[in-house]
Amino acid sequence: MPVLADHVALVTGASRGIGQATAIELARLGAQVVLTARTQGGLEETDDAIRSLGGSATLLPLDLADGASLDAIGPTLFGRFGRLDILVHAAATLGKLTPVSHILDADWAEVLAVNLTATQRLIRTAAPLLTTAPAGRAVFLTDGRARDPKAYWGGYGATKAALEHLVLTWADELRATRLRINLFDPGIVATRLRAAAMPGENPVGLPSPQAAAVRIAALCGLSELRHGARIEG
Repeated sequence: MPVLADHVALVTGASRGIGQATAIELARLGAQVVLTARTQGGLEETDDAIRSLGGSATLLPLDLADGASLDAIGPTLFGRFGRLDILVHAAATLGKLTPVSHILDADWAEVLAVNLTATQRLIRTAAPLLTTAPAGRAVFLTDGRARDPKAYWGGYGATKAALEHLVLTWADELRATRLRINLFDPGIVATRLRAAAMPGENPVGLPSPQAAAVRIAALCGLSELRHGARIEG
């Protein structure tokens, strides 16, 4: 039997990059994967890749800034599957790289909504299912910029730092449960977000999203005992 047979996994940002690669890897391991992202075409590409492996996926297009859609995820998954075993929150937005004193209200609202508020709402909607799963796993992608401030990265770095605090607090609250909650920092990876942040960088030779996906999938395995940790890629 595949390692994750009969498991249901929700992956955000599943239309490209690390989210897409992780969804495919979890499906390869036998999970029924629920794919979320804004881009319908990207989700369909991920679905095609999963089906080519003989896996199964459910597409759930949504915008992480849409609170009502996020709030409906938990009840929707319960109605469809009756369970949720794995959550991988890979979606994020870079926002605008600009001096802190120049951040516009609209840009601040976007990065806050996608990188932080969406995390809180995902936790709230998924918690009832994850905490009752036989061996629930939740992995949230973070970034070294959360702990290493750098000029012009204020919006992105601040929201990632807040995400880390939120997730580790939740982990501490559930320390006595079967649910295992971790942060994962993939480091430098050849993604679209990386290309947007470093437009002059040659992506040849950079670590691939697939390599990060293997590490993330390992954190979702039944033998993973770490909890409330920040794990480097």
